[in-house]
Amino acid sequence: MDAEIKAISQLETKEDGIIEKIKPHAELIAASISGILIAAGWILEKTDSTTASIIFFLLAFVIGGFAKAKEGIQATIEDKELNVEMLMILAAIGSAVIGYWTEGAILIFIFAMSGALETYTMNKSHKEISSLMELQPEEALLITNSGEKVVAVSDLKIGDHILVKPGERIPSDGVIVKGTTHLDEAAITGESIPVSKGIKEDVFAGTVNLNGSITLEITKESTDTLFQKIIQLVQSAQSEKSPSQLFIEKFEGTYVKIVLLVVLLMMFLPHFLLGWSWTETFYRAMILLVVASPCALVASIMPATLSAISSGARHGILFKGGVHLENLSNLKAIAFDKTGTLTKGKPEVTDFLVLDGLEKDEVLLKTAAIESHSNHPLANAIVHYTKRLLNKDFMQPESIEDVPGYGVKASYGDESWKIGKADFVGRLEAEMFQNGAAKVMAQEGKTIVYVQRNDSIVAILGLKDVVREETKKAIDDLKKNGIYTIMLTGDSHNTAQAISKESHVNDFVAECLPENKVTELKKLKERFGQVAMVGDGINDAPALATANVGIAMGDGSGVALETADVVLMKNDLPLIAEAIQLSEKMNRIIKQNIIFSISVIMLLIASNFLQFIDLPFGVIGHEGSTILVILNGLRLLKKS
Repeated sequence: MDAEIKAISQLETKEDGIIEKIKPHAELIAASISGILIAAGWILEKTDSTTASIIFFLLAFVIGGFAKAKEGIQATIEDKELNVEMLMILAAIGSAVIGYWTEGAILIFIFAMSGALETYTMNKSHKEISSLMELQPEEALLITNSGEKVVAVSDLKIGDHILVKPGERIPSDGVIVKGTTHLDEAAITGESIPVSKGIKEDVFAGTVNLNGSITLEITKESTDTLFQKIIQLVQSAQSEKSPSQLFIEKFEGTYVKIVLLVVLLMMFLPHFLLGWSWTETFYRAMILLVVASPCALVASIMPATLSAISSGARHGILFKGGVHLENLSNLKAIAFDKTGTLTKGKPEVTDFLVLDGLEKDEVLLKTAAIESHSNHPLANAIVHYTKRLLNKDFMQPESIEDVPGYGVKASYGDESWKIGKADFVGRLEAEMFQNGAAKVMAQEGKTIVYVQRNDSIVAILGLKDVVREETKKAIDDLKKNGIYTIMLTGDSHNTAQAISKESHVNDFVAECLPENKVTELKKLKERFGQVAMVGDGINDAPALATANVGIAMGDGSGVALETADVVLMKNDLPLIAEAIQLSEKMNRIIKQNIIFSISVIMLLIASNFLQFIDLPFGVIGHEGSTILVILNGLRLLKKS
């Protein structure tokens, strides 16, 4: 008995699996069956089996038109507004009433095929969400006092420690507390090259641990991870409609009423005014009902928009809605935050000058050893620079003392060392070191760290938040497209001037507080109209909200990600130009679709009134144009 129950259960599970696989293709299958029934009905009609052919045509009507008829009737009841689907149902019924069963069935068949194609577009656009959600692990290996325990990811709490083995996906955002590895972060950034990760470095849910066991401390709830935010962004983008789409949908209801009114007049007036027979009059009214329907016009925008959003997501550009994608091509100016946007956001040593006659490596090693006891960003940069340059063990000092606001003191035997600001080591001597080298560095926007040994300055280091490698190309590409670029930063005038020159922006505003950024954005909007803001920090959020289009860097703060309209997951500035090009291409395709669909409708209406076109050609011309505009929109899904 148990075996039978198990067998039945397995069979039911298998059937459920088959149904789930068939579901996305149901419309296409129904349309195909409808086509086969139409072919059979046509053959029977040619063999004078009229009754049998009508039965086949009726089956084709029901099977092919059920989905669209249901959709149209439900929408009409809910919105209390007639729609394109209702026009098609009336046209097909009207064709059957006057004996044109084949034409009516073909109308249903092509309409069903275009509907299946639209559904295909929707499914393709939802693919990014489905594939992302599949990357989210459901379980994690929690480390407890009594050992390891498998738990649901949703049960993890901030502060929990989990073990992630090689080949496994990271279940939640966290920081590495033990071990080193390489991660595949393609799911988050789209970047296929593995990234090296070690202790104290952040990792994100959905990324793959390639080659080392690591222990993570959970830093975010499973519902608040960057991974989940990406899913929410794509979902919101697909549900939000662009102004063009909203206009077309609003226009559709009015247009359908006008068409029905004109068709009603067409059923009578030509008979009395032009002497047409009642059959011809009704026949032409049915053709008008078909060819005047705005199916192609309605399908001109949404497939193209969804395709563009999907294409952007595949390339690491997340749009929060069609409205923002549409607006990008109208940008005239873009304002950039400096730190973490135009620059890497972390200072790097660019210059290291040592007093003549001293051993450069020894001075650097002792300096780095002293700085390794500090968590200051400048100290970390010096330590990182030394490790990369020399790859030697540090000479640890015998004593060390932090002097808040100035620097650090240390000793090596009978040597006393000071590392810090000019006032800490003696401003006069600092300014005179190597003929005023520090002054030249300061003019280049660099921060100076002085190294003193036994009351004598022996070295200086110049540090700078370095401009990203890709920044210059990104800014140049934007300027070529006629877009004005400006940097808004809280840094001093000298630093801002140096960074703006290096990054090729048109202009800059220095010593800019968050409220000043908002003011500058408003000025730019008055001057240029459509303006974007690119930033990554909490202080950029007000400016991102003020701009027509807010663009956030992917590794920016949560507030910036939530406020922005577009997110660059790769932190790759050239993606801005790519996003603008995608917007231009989408808008171009939408214009092509609208002009083409209106032209076809006008041509078919004129041809029908002049009695040049019969119902079969009207059906093919109308539904063919609908399929063509959908296919044109799908071009944006092509992989590049």
